[in-house]
Amino acid sequence: MMGKKRLSVFGATGSVGSSTLSLIREHPDKFALHALSANSDYHSLAQLAQEFQPSCVVIADEAFYTPLSERLSGLGITVLAGQKALEEVATQKVDLLVAAIVGLAGLAPVWRAVEAGQNIALANKETLVAAGHLIMPAAEKNGATLLPIDSEHNAIFQCLRYENQADIKKIILTASGGPFREMSIAEMQNVTIEQALLHPNWSMGPKVTIDSATMMNKGLELIEAAWLFDRGAEKLDAIIHPQSSIHGLVGFKDGSWLAQLGIADMRVPISYALGWPDRLGWQGQDFDFSQALQLDFAPIDGQKFPCFSLAKQVLGQSAEQAIILNAANEMAVAQFLAGEIGFADISTIVERALAAGDSGIKAHSYEAVIALDREIRQR
Repeated sequence: MMGKKRLSVFGATGSVGSSTLSLIREHPDKFALHALSANSDYHSLAQLAQEFQPSCVVIADEAFYTPLSERLSGLGITVLAGQKALEEVATQKVDLLVAAIVGLAGLAPVWRAVEAGQNIALANKETLVAAGHLIMPAAEKNGATLLPIDSEHNAIFQCLRYENQADIKKIILTASGGPFREMSIAEMQNVTIEQALLHPNWSMGPKVTIDSATMMNKGLELIEAAWLFDRGAEKLDAIIHPQSSIHGLVGFKDGSWLAQLGIADMRVPISYALGWPDRLGWQGQDFDFSQALQLDFAPIDGQKFPCFSLAKQVLGQSAEQAIILNAANEMAVAQFLAGEIGFADISTIVERALAAGDSGIKAHSYEAVIALDREIRQR
């Protein structure tokens, strides 16, 4: 790795952003920050800016521009605010842009970064779920590179690095099963917000944690994998693996399988993207083989986890169906976290949205994707 890599980290105050910055702390000689962004947490963004001294910071919520500017006055850091500013910074050339904004809110800056031909460490699965049919051709056209940093997609990416695409027979993502893996369907009707936020293996933000509890997360990841690895629905699947030691498996036409095994720490896949095309060393926890001698696997029960079944039904279908699935799920999860609906209502809301369909908007452009997403949310 020659010289310092210049990075922009979008979603710097979230779970993935924090993990990214912890790795950068370990390697001040390898990385320099061009930009940091946050949605509304200007306190944390100001602290990070004071520590890392980026060229600029962006706060998406314009209401916090003034207090952020005051906190950073005299440091020579450009302070920007709003969605348009975020999109503009996404086009400014860096060696790697870490896209860690949660939900479809992350689509616009990724879209602009792809148009600018950036190298993108992608943690935002919703971007490809809703707009993979546009993003992937645009990336090829503009010379943009997508490096997945979801643990499962990064595992597959590593397994496929030196393989011939024509030799792939099956791609399998693993899932821990979440906090309700051993609960009955009846018991799951009454789970609380606090229970749903207690993931057994991973530390993530609230939206992704709830998606993991409903298993919608794994369904969305299958749709994302279809775009990342150019695989049809028949070649993609997911299985429950409660130890979270193996993160992805690839089966080949000769009967062999490759799997990526590692600790359940987001810094593993993030470091792979930061070091790309090399590997980045960091002082993480060693993998304890004495605790990983038993590797359990089980199919995902579609009746117990209807959100996974709904996503799997959408896999390989129209772009519009994927947009409806994602928008309805984001709204339902937000309602659940606000205490407005029950846990079991999340899948019901998504199922009804899919059944209702759209009003005829076809997702043939970036603007149409946004319009359809907005329509479903307003509904």
